[in-house]
Amino acid sequence: MNKRLHCVRCLYSVFHPLGLVLDDEGVCSGCRIHEEKDTLDWGVRWKKLEDLVSPYKVESGRTYDCIVPVTGGNDSHFIVHTVKNRLGLNPLLVTYNKYFNTPLGIRNLANLRIKFNCDIVVQNVNPMAVRNITRTTLRELGSMYWPCLAGQTVFAVQTAVRYKVPLIIWGAHQGLEQVGMFSHEHEVEMTRRYRKDHDLMGKEADDLLSIFDTLSEDDVWQYRYPDDADLASVGVRGIYLGNYVRWDPKAQHEEMVRQYDYQGATFGRTFDTYDHVDCYNFMDVHDHIKYLKHGYAKVTDHACREIRHGRLTREQALALVRHHEAQPMSHLDKFCDWLGVDARALAFIFNQHRNPKVWQEIAPGEWCRQPGSDFTQGDTPRLADSGFLGFEAHALLQRDKPDAYVTVGKGYPL
Repeated sequence: MNKRLHCVRCLYSVFHPLGLVLDDEGVCSGCRIHEEKDTLDWGVRWKKLEDLVSPYKVESGRTYDCIVPVTGGNDSHFIVHTVKNRLGLNPLLVTYNKYFNTPLGIRNLANLRIKFNCDIVVQNVNPMAVRNITRTTLRELGSMYWPCLAGQTVFAVQTAVRYKVPLIIWGAHQGLEQVGMFSHEHEVEMTRRYRKDHDLMGKEADDLLSIFDTLSEDDVWQYRYPDDADLASVGVRGIYLGNYVRWDPKAQHEEMVRQYDYQGATFGRTFDTYDHVDCYNFMDVHDHIKYLKHGYAKVTDHACREIRHGRLTREQALALVRHHEAQPMSHLDKFCDWLGVDARALAFIFNQHRNPKVWQEIAPGEWCRQPGSDFTQGDTPRLADSGFLGFEAHALLQRDKPDAYVTVGKGYPL
């Protein structure tokens, strides 16, 4: 029987929250599915995408061909570029306001809609409701980001039903990219089930309501997924570009920097300067919680991706992970002020969700890793020896450091 717990190529373990398996050679399912990127005929797959979207084009040009969810970070510039300039579609952009916005994220979102000349619809949920839900999901799920994930994944579907635009185009499928949950050739589409099980940690909006909590109908109704009858009446479907385009976030971001002036940012907790630059919390407080719950941080996701693309060796990746994953949070004070809680109370909640397979309390308030839980232990090179200089920051997240989040903004200039 195979006793290995970690992939011999990348840094993921069999305890990955999305589910991951190792084959007889000790290579994980995520690495195996990534191999398809070098064997599939992407010209043929692009033709399949063109044929798929062709029936959705509105010949009159007087309405939208598709819905595209976007943010001020991640892959949004590349997705809109592909949809509008390569596929020739007229997209309606939609975005959910997380309220944790950075000035750079506001700027990038404005840059996106201006450079591509697209209409955009923004969902601004009552901030008091967002705070109420965040308090609940922090206590129950150990997640401060549940409202963001719920809003980002449902607003596009709600808009598709409301405007009767059936086609939604997403970027890459997280389960495919990270753990090889599917093959590219399965051409999986966005589903309510995947959203609930993985994005929302098994909790739909109505599941949060309880006689033991203060949440009400007024707090959760905007996060409800449309019912099956409404979806069927419009014919809503959500496809992933990553099934038809060879997905490489680093290369794609650098192309968007050159062509459209997308701007990145530096982080303490990862070496990637392109992802999640729109949010103060994703690569900060949220990432710290992930580290406590799962024993690894976002830098491991970035490192595994770069190993698979051949830009990092496993040893270089280990050095980067060891350097970044336990860096202190920089914006905890903003989150405490926004949520209206004391930092010590928040730390207490965090500790309630520490994974006992990973963490051991050795004294009141003092924790260490469980023996054998830290795959980064052992002889790994120092960061200075890693020789990895693959990412550049084209703007600094710290250029503006307001005392609170940027709730709304036009975005120009930074």
